Amino acid sequence: MHAFYADHFVLPLPEGHRFPMGKYSRLRARLRQELTGLQITQAPAATDGELALAHSPAYIQAVCTGTLSAQLQREIGFPWSEAMVERSRRSVGATVAAARAALAHGMATNLAGGTHHASADKGGGFCVFNDAAVTARLMQAERFRHSKRVMPVAVIDLDVHQGNGTAEIFANDPSVFTLSMHGEKNFPFRKVKSDLDVDLPDGTTDDVYLAALHQALETLGQRFDSELVIYLAGADPHEGDRLGRLKLSYDGLIARDRAVMDWAFQRRIPLAMCMAGGYGRDIETTVQVQVNTFAVALAYWKRWQNVIP
Repeated sequence: MHAFYADHFVLPLPEGHRFPMGKYSRLRARLRQELTGLQITQAPAATDGELALAHSPAYIQAVCTGTLSAQLQREIGFPWSEAMVERSRRSVGATVAAARAALAHGMATNLAGGTHHASADKGGGFCVFNDAAVTARLMQAERFRHSKRVMPVAVIDLDVHQGNGTAEIFANDPSVFTLSMHGEKNFPFRKVKSDLDVDLPDGTTDDVYLAALHQALETLGQRFDSELVIYLAGADPHEGDRLGRLKLSYDGLIARDRAVMDWAFQRRIPLAMCMAGGYGRDIETTVQVQVNTFAVALAYWKRWQNVIP
């Protein structure tokens, strides 16, 4: 199964910064050691033209030249650096590459990504460019060149925080269905309406979460015929997450991943996965959630190889 990374582009963050930059390289090391069957490849960088499918040219230029206003840079949550720009480009490029591989082989993954708080003309919440939005638009453009038909794409966002940027970008686009299942009282505190939002109270546990997820997937299937799924498999609903406020166990998150991947597999919808958020009090907790997610994904990728010519 193809998996794309860019963890060697490390942001120079100030001491005590709460973003867990080290989780990405730890995840890659664990995957290389523990999961055979992954083809782990450095991610390409998204071009300005690709980014412009979801972002305004003025915003792209300001990010790339370091001329964002102080307020917009604060909203992103990272100090500007050339490494921030390169990492952000490659985070998008990794999801693009994963989507192309998924369309060819059923499933593929990004070891980062899920930057769903970035909207067309600004970032936010540690998100600079929106990888899911750029990827959806680019895959549609590439398919249209061949078939002269718009490919419907579903974004299934199970990060604990609402995908406000993705919802805003696709607010008037019926060809992309946005599903966000998140903590009701968590960031962002001003939500943007998705095609389907599932708001969960603080302290939600496995059984309640999984029941809500199965209902959301059923609703998605009834309302929209997808030909590609982009899945944001956030680790932050875990009970050990310091920003999550939900109470899912390791087993509950494995069941979540299986539910999404089985839903796509049963319908023969290719699925590209990215990791989204994870802020464990112990960083190894977040990495373990993500390793578990990759194990589920690899099992479903193997099922695809037996079923899809």
